[in-house]
Amino acid sequence: MKIIPLKEGNFIADKLKNFTILEENPEARGIKMSIQPFLIITKNDYILIDAGFGWKNKAGKLVITEILEKENIHPDQITKILLSHLHKDHINGTLLKTENGFEPTFPNAKIYIQNRELDFALESRENPSFDFEVLEALIQQPNIVWINEDQGNINDEIYYEVVGGHSPFMQIFKITENDETIFFGADNLPQESYLKYHVAYKSDFDGKKAMQLRIKWQEEAIDNHWKILLYHDLDKSVLEF
Repeated sequence: MKIIPLKEGNFIADKLKNFTILEENPEARGIKMSIQPFLIITKNDYILIDAGFGWKNKAGKLVITEILEKENIHPDQITKILLSHLHKDHINGTLLKTENGFEPTFPNAKIYIQNRELDFALESRENPSFDFEVLEALIQQPNIVWINEDQGNINDEIYYEVVGGHSPFMQIFKITENDETIFFGADNLPQESYLKYHVAYKSDFDGKKAMQLRIKWQEEAIDNHWKILLYHDLDKSVLEF
């Protein structure tokens, strides 16, 4: 398998979940994080794991598609988009806003969404973590695959499991090919530092559960030599065990 980090940048997120580029606002107060989707290339698929914020460079071009072009990959080649949860920094990159409304950034990709996570989002209208304009356009797309089970396999390579923690029905993914396993713990394990300090974060829906999952995953990663994808780490993309 090939892993291609699609880092949109390092950001500051304030209490209202407004994102600004860290290097342009180094004194701003808020949570420092990267936004970093990943493209996983297997023999069968081009898999996008979470879709980023849809951040554009100064020329108005999507950062993700710019990175893909440097890798000689066209957005049309993406076959699957796996969404861990529906916060705007994870889904807004699925769609591109135009004068005629929203268009899919990756028109040939099936988009896998946990149905119960959508129900939670729609009941959370006051939560600034969600961008309902994008979310409501996203769920109207014809290529959505709704997931209702607690765990299962999307195909022979891709395993999903609803674990909760950061959000009530957040799902994690494992992709396995030729005895190599890539693990994505989403915002339960977004940075390497989360493994060094066993903290239950108040920003999580269930911080204690997220912490316990991280401890469990670290043991599994060591035993099974996982490659862990770090969506929000400022400096690192992949943690190998």
